[in-house]
Amino acid sequence: MKIEIMSWVALSCLWLMFAGSAALKEGQCEVCVKVLDRFVNSLDEDVKKNQEKVEQELKNFCKNLKNKEERFCYYIGGLETSATNILRMISKPIGYHMPAEKLCSKLKEADGQICELKYDKEIDLASVNLKKLKVKDLKKILSNWGEDNACKGCAEKSDFIKVVEELMPKYAPEAAKKRKTEL
Repeated sequence: MKIEIMSWVALSCLWLMFAGSAALKEGQCEVCVKVLDRFVNSLDEDVKKNQEKVEQELKNFCKNLKNKEERFCYYIGGLETSATNILRMISKPIGYHMPAEKLCSKLKEADGQICELKYDKEIDLASVNLKKLKVKDLKKILSNWGEDNACKGCAEKSDFIKVVEELMPKYAPEAAKKRKTEL
């Protein structure tokens, strides 16, 4: 009887250990995985072996990111304004070629917010009716193009639509061509 209880307790403990370290599900930690994949692919092999160099390169890499990716860098300590710093949890595993999915799973245990980040839905500029978009979405389109100041004096939705249509040939030429052929 004692042996059965002891073996049951041991099996329960093993199950609990492995249940907590389950692999990421599809779509989980998408920002983390994509940013770390891009970052690791940009590194030379000799840099990957040095933790300090990896951390410095990650900080430099984070300087050029925007939106959700910038928020990810904030969470891990890759920005000067970051409140926390868990770069060591990234730099060391990169040295021994840990996959991004596994690394993000470990980061999730340290800070759950990291895996809550999701990319915004992409707007298909070729087929979307701009008049049906919210002003927030029109502003986001301009922001993604780096044209935050292009519509400073805009007061109405129609003003934002006009600016997006004017800038579309410059930033999304294929979408602009498709829109012209449909009219």
